[in-house]
Amino acid sequence: MSQQSPNGQTPTPVSGVDDGAHRRLRPRPLVQPPVDPAYASAFGRPDGVPGAFATRDVPMRPVESAPPPPESLVTAFGRQGSSELLQRPPQPVSDPDPDIDPVFWGDKPAGDPWRDPASGAVIGPPAVGEDPPGEPEKKPEPGPQLSIPELLFGRRVKPTALAMLMVAALLVGSVGGLVGWLIGRAGNPLTDSTVTLAEVAEGKERPAGSISDIAKRVTPSVVSIEFKGTNVAGVGSGVVIEGGGYILTNDHVVAPATQDTSAKLSAVFTDGTRAAARVVGRDPKTDLAVIKVEVTNPTVLQFGNSDELQVGDSVIAIGSPLQLSNTVTKGIVSALHRPVTAAGENGGPQVTYDAIQTDAAINPGNSGGALVDSRGALIGINSSIRTETGGSVGLGFAISGNQARKISQELIRNGSVKHADMNINVKSVSAETSEGAQVQNVPAGGAAAAAGIQEGDVITKVGNRMVRNAAELVVAVREHEIGETVQVVLARQGRELKLDVTLKSD
Repeated sequence: MSQQSPNGQTPTPVSGVDDGAHRRLRPRPLVQPPVDPAYASAFGRPDGVPGAFATRDVPMRPVESAPPPPESLVTAFGRQGSSELLQRPPQPVSDPDPDIDPVFWGDKPAGDPWRDPASGAVIGPPAVGEDPPGEPEKKPEPGPQLSIPELLFGRRVKPTALAMLMVAALLVGSVGGLVGWLIGRAGNPLTDSTVTLAEVAEGKERPAGSISDIAKRVTPSVVSIEFKGTNVAGVGSGVVIEGGGYILTNDHVVAPATQDTSAKLSAVFTDGTRAAARVVGRDPKTDLAVIKVEVTNPTVLQFGNSDELQVGDSVIAIGSPLQLSNTVTKGIVSALHRPVTAAGENGGPQVTYDAIQTDAAINPGNSGGALVDSRGALIGINSSIRTETGGSVGLGFAISGNQARKISQELIRNGSVKHADMNINVKSVSAETSEGAQVQNVPAGGAAAAAGIQEGDVITKVGNRMVRNAAELVVAVREHEIGETVQVVLARQGRELKLDVTLKSD
């Protein structure tokens, strides 16, 4: 049956147990969380006690007292020979000590606020009291000190005591010095302060004609040539060949300075003297040039006869390689009459000259420097190297001294130079049995055309010199003078011909 509310309304059914007419609520489960065993042991009911209060006959766990303190702690912090408690008992004092404040339970309040529980929290006076008023304590004045005159002559110290003091000071100093010396010797057993190295009594022997003797005589005549401009700069070498200040060098050393109007050319001597230089003349075909400086009494290097050289002769190269002035290197003559051809400066004509090959170290900057023989005579002008690394590999070339002397003298006299020429164009050729310079072009009016040389002819000899390539033909022709008639040996259609050619000017 249904139940009604006090106001006569039927309540709304709720979820629960269905008894056919209405649903009833089930009781909620009781949640009991697990109890920590440690808490249960400390706060749980004793065994045999079912309720909140235990009967007197229930046995209780005995109370365990703390173990006695160790003897060391008792000795350190316990009372020594006194049975008085921490607080004195409340009893009247017949003769109280005025320096001791009464306890807080006495007849009057305690003077010490730390003993009075009713004392307010205030900041008291400092723990260390101030000095009582009165005169400040006077510090004792130091007594008079003895001066050295008083000590020695004032008779205030006995002479025997003074002598003993001096002896003791000397003894302490001597012992200290000896100990320091012994410690110093024992500190590093590898050193010995008594060692003196021996030296020879006389200086190194430098006989006449030695490398050092030649370098000493020749180096003052070799200069560094510098040029600096807006867009160019460089360093080369040169040789003083005449007392008026004429210097022989390579054409490629001075060419950049002549092509740039802003460039300044100067020569620097071994003693540091620097002089402005002017170009006297240039010969681009042989890579030689002469410049002039205004100096007083320069050291002049004399020419030698380069035709007397033989392979294996000792030679010395002097110059400014890699801007290192006054550099001397030694070597031998590796080959003679080596024709060398190089590209001209800034698209100019090819440079071809009869070279002396040497293994003396020559590097960039040596150009224009001196190559001298064992007498110190100029037998070549260092000009070029052949290398795959950019540095010296023992293949250096110098312009023949005899050719350099002839061309430089002509440049000093006239400012320019002319060369003997056959006026033909050739190329190098080789066959199984011979090699030479094949004629490619014979311009009309030239020396070759007048002698009957034709295109296709292969020239193999000029005068007494063999011709194996085009460069050797140029060198062989320039060995002769303009207007000189020389015999030329050539091959034409399998036959050998000999023609006389009168050389003309280039």
